[in-house]
Amino acid sequence: MSEQEKSGKNGKGGRIALAACLVVIVALLGAVVFLLFRGQDEEEPKRRNMVVNEDNVDEVLESLAEEGYVPPGYYEVTMNSTWNFPSGDAPSENAYVENATTNTNPVYFDVVREDTGETIYESPILPVGSHLEKFELGTVLEAGTYDCLMTYHLLDEEEQEISTLQITVQIVIAQ
Repeated sequence: MSEQEKSGKNGKGGRIALAACLVVIVALLGAVVFLLFRGQDEEEPKRRNMVVNEDNVDEVLESLAEEGYVPPGYYEVTMNSTWNFPSGDAPSENAYVENATTNTNPVYFDVVREDTGETIYESPILPVGSHLEKFELGTVLEAGTYDCLMTYHLLDEEEQEISTLQITVQIVIAQ
């Protein structure tokens, strides 16, 4: 057999081997893509935060216990829900918010008036086991009663927000 006939056979066999390798690579890539995207259509339903107040706290706790769901960054609230101020620019007589020692994350909170959406207080970061009491609001309010929404922001070890919790609070400014 001549050299030309031998090289023709080797070239044809090399092309077949190369084509077989390409088919195997494409099949592997297809399998990887299938495994990566399989189940993305079956996404878990989006969970929303629930406003918790004195009227529904027992119902919410019972619901969470039934579900057996413990959200990441679970947070135990320790605070009073009515804050009294002698005037709009004075420290509270009784406001108290604690980041309980049973919690695992630092937290800060914002207080927003429900009627206007105005943020009237922004707390510093509260490490686990610390508390704030008898503080002044960031905005001077006229005498009256204000329904507000307090949003806790739970933080990770790098002070990045991992979840939020909203609670109603009533602010009473004396005459």
